[in-house]
This record gives sequence, C-alpha cells and structure tokens, in this order.
Amino acid sequence: MIIDFHVHAFTDDLAKRAIDSLKNTARVVNYTDGTVSDLAHKLEQWGIDKGVLLPIATKPKHQRVINDWVSGLKKSRIIPFGTIHPDCEDKLEELQRLHTLGIKGIKIHPDYQNVMVDDKRLLPVYDLCNQLGMIVVLHAGFDPVSPDLVHAPPHLSAKVVQMFPGLNLVLAHMGGTFMWKEAEEYLVGSGAYLDTAFCAGELPKEQLTRMIEKHGADQVLMASDCPWHSSASEVEMIESLPIGDKQKEQIFSGNARRLLKI
Repeated sequence: MIIDFHVHAFTDDLAKRAIDSLKNTARVVNYTDGTVSDLAHKLEQWGIDKGVLLPIATKPKHQRVINDWVSGLKKSRIIPFGTIHPDCEDKLEELQRLHTLGIKGIKIHPDYQNVMVDDKRLLPVYDLCNQLGMIVVLHAGFDPVSPDLVHAPPHLSAKVVQMFPGLNLVLAHMGGTFMWKEAEEYLVGSGAYLDTAFCAGELPKEQLTRMIEKHGADQVLMASDCPWHSSASEVEMIESLPIGDKQKEQIFSGNARRLLKI
C-alpha cells in the first residue's frame, strides 16, 4: 500500500484559475488539472492507494466554504483534511465541527495565511488539535508566495514541537523547503513527522538518507505536493534510497496508516 500524505485539488469551477495563478507564482509544472477527479485518476495511474487532500483557506471567509466542500467529497482514493484560518473568530468551533464530521486533520500554510508558525493566533489551534487527536500538517520552509519572509523556518517549527508534546504534527517538505540544513539541525529527532513533499530532485539523496536514519523512518511520510510534483517521482526517490525494506514500508504507508487509524 502507498499513501501520498500531501496532495492538493480545488473545486471544479476554481481549478483552472488556481492552477494558472499558482503555476505563474511558483514557476512550476502542474501534473493534474487541479480537479479532484483528475487527482484521483492520476493517483490510480501512479499506483497510489490513497491521497491526503490538504486544502488551504487563504482568507477567513473561505474557511467554512472549503470545509463544507471537502467534507462532502466521495472519492475512495481521497482522504480529505480541513482548513483553519488563524484570523477566523470561530476557528476553534470549526475545529470541533470538523472533528465531529470525521475529518482527521487540518492543513495550515503560514505563508499563504500570513502568520508565523508560532504566532499566538495558532497556539489554541495546536492545543485543541492535540486534545482531539487531530493531525496538523504545516507547510514548512520557503514558499515563492513570500520570498522575503519564511513564516515557518525550522527553528520556529521546533519551538512549536516543544510547546505541544504529543501533537500529531507533520512538517512538510522534510521540515523546510530549501532549508534542509536548518531542518536537519533543529527538527531531526524532534518527534514531529516529516513528509517528503517536493523533495525529489531537490533534496540530495545523501542528505535525505541521513535525515531519515537520524530522525527514524517511523516518523517520515511519503508525500508529493501534487499537482506540483508527481507521486511517482517521490516513490521512485524513496525506492532508490539505501535504506531497508521495513523502513520503506513505514514511509510508504505504515506511518500514515497509524496516524490516520486505517
């Protein structure tokens, strides 16, 4: 079984505009058309059993709309997470609602939501997710939407890990896109989960192998950041690493199944 713990899609009416805008900002190629249907089709093509869909509310008014949308998705390959915006007055009530609906986690993107990862507006969100046993996936490291300010640098992400022991926290991009030296210093061995999203062809295999061995394969999740990377490229990268079959199985699905309780 292979679970991609980090994929994105949009409503059918928004998909083309969102893909075009994000593609222009990041200057990357898209591997799907941005719809859930195409995502599910590509996951099947790539041999991926499940994909964890991570939506992002870039404005407070989008929080409830997006969560209503994901909670109604019926694709068998898609495991939808919710989204919380730090400026919403009802964010904690919305978290409780998501939990009641059976949503297993949320995505926070500090760069798109203009909030530092350790901002006081997010602390009650982390705390309640910890109490509810919900997963928090955080974009970590550089993002082209905010080239001059990294909102989740490794040293601040490490601070959040220390503040909320026991929180099921997933730091995307092996702890920090293009900040892997700092991620290795501050986050390897921290107890947070690290995902491999957007690492194939970017993070040197020697460093990735070293980070996995030091951090523990039981705390690493296979992820792609689709549509910006293909799941197939991340699978190929992990398969090529000089680590054991047991460690690869943990990364491909064992850790995700434990977190998701499936």
